[in-house]
Amino acid sequence: MLKLLDHLEEWIISVLIGVATLVTFAAVVHRYGSGVELLNPIFSKVNMSWAQELTIYLFVWMAKFGAAYGVRTGIHVGVDVLINRLSERVRGKFIVFGLLAGALFTGTVGTLGASFVWEIAHTGQTSADLELPMWLVYLAVPCGSYLMCFRFLQVTVSFIKTGVLPKHDHAHVEGMDDETAKADWDVVEENLHPQDLQQHGVKK
Repeated sequence: MLKLLDHLEEWIISVLIGVATLVTFAAVVHRYGSGVELLNPIFSKVNMSWAQELTIYLFVWMAKFGAAYGVRTGIHVGVDVLINRLSERVRGKFIVFGLLAGALFTGTVGTLGASFVWEIAHTGQTSADLELPMWLVYLAVPCGSYLMCFRFLQVTVSFIKTGVLPKHDHAHVEGMDDETAKADWDVVEENLHPQDLQQHGVKK
């Protein structure tokens, strides 16, 4: 179940950033195409005034889900110089306190956001260009915050059990580990020609 949630979270973020990129690209092409005399008759028939608003909303949703993803994978920036100087036992207590504080904060934001969404849903307010119901836009706040709260609790339970926090390796490239393991780097010498590498059994 958790793996399904993890994949769903990643897919949502990927789709949101992909759609936002395509919409922004289309808007830029439309803007410059409209300034070309030959293309103006074609592009002038297309209304792209909604593109900026849609892109903003997509990035809002992406940021909220991306924050939850950051908690799960440990990519958020943290200042732990003083924490790391403490003893293992005291350090663990501070880490658990910090994680639970994060869960409390995001849970509170999610609850306040849900209350706000409920209230604005009864006003009939819509966005300026897309005319979307504004409650749908603001729904990103409770959804993203509650997911982030769940991730804080998930990391807390995992840390209590294992004593390990999720840590993101910025130098890691997905899929490169297998290729590195296949290469016999012990036989590779410096300044070898590509043909010499083949003779040593190392693929280019």
